[in-house]
Amino acid sequence: MSMRFRVALFLMDIDQADHSKAVKDLLKMGVDCYMSKETMEALELYGHRVHTLDPATQQRIGTWTIRAFPLVHDVPNLGFLLVSGREKLLFAVDTNYVPQRFWGLTRIMLGVSYDNEILMENITCGHIDPALGKRILKNHMSFRTAKKFLEATDLSKVQSIHFLHLSDQNSDAEKFKKETEGMTGKPVYV
Repeated sequence: MSMRFRVALFLMDIDQADHSKAVKDLLKMGVDCYMSKETMEALELYGHRVHTLDPATQQRIGTWTIRAFPLVHDVPNLGFLLVSGREKLLFAVDTNYVPQRFWGLTRIMLGVSYDNEILMENITCGHIDPALGKRILKNHMSFRTAKKFLEATDLSKVQSIHFLHLSDQNSDAEKFKKETEGMTGKPVYV
């Protein structure tokens, strides 16, 4: 991370804070942090290094133009389209699906939390509480949904696909990588 351009983008996750628990430490280190107004208010963050991103507008940060967009989750959550020069990166984590369509992407970073068959088996066997299973199904992206998103997306300029935030017990990283590389012809990192 460049000393001249130190920035962090934060997602909303009040309940477990798995995406925002380090924000106060980053602010103490002098890192500018960008987030939704809801995240700022929920975490009670204020100061000159705390910035909000409005999904209705684009924002310029250094050489990057960033457009935040709402995702499908049980708390307010944003995805990000980041553009700099020829780079066009999509970042979407903790969402059931990505409601928007994008063209000309060079990098795709998706939170792919689970495989439907593995999750259902874990619920049936009692490894996952049914209420938690229902929340996962409603608020997180399945591998099946990720593949549908990739099929509907222009991949002509994509240089890499990254699957993030996989569930340890409900996913299969090697399967995700192998099937997606076979389907897209693009390198996949999990």
